[in-house]
Amino acid sequence: MAKRYNAAGERISEAEYAVMETLWERHPLSASEVCDRVCKTRDWTMPTVKTLLSRLVAKEAVGTEPQGRKFLYRPLIERSDYVGGESRRLVDRLFGGRAAPLFAQLAESEGLSDTDLEEIEALLREMRK
Repeated sequence: MAKRYNAAGERISEAEYAVMETLWERHPLSASEVCDRVCKTRDWTMPTVKTLLSRLVAKEAVGTEPQGRKFLYRPLIERSDYVGGESRRLVDRLFGGRAAPLFAQLAESEGLSDTDLEEIEALLREMRK
């Protein structure tokens, strides 16, 4: 079972996040299986994947279990917890901890579609219940 993401934990780089997405989709995976899923689209090699996995293990975002002569990797943090922590950091850093200016910025820059607005309105209605 994955642990809850600690917002004070170490940050995950964009490259590490690509590996995490792969592991959140399916786990456990070997390094070669992770590479099969990300190396071609990112122009990475197996050593790159192994380096990223090692960093994620050191950050306690990924755990390992031996299987013969190789290791299997699995996420130790929940995707929703990580995304929630990163979202909170973004709002805190750029918008003084308030979400409303974030939505205003997205709306002004045409970053919100009608579908987005409908989903946000539904979410707000649900939260007010």
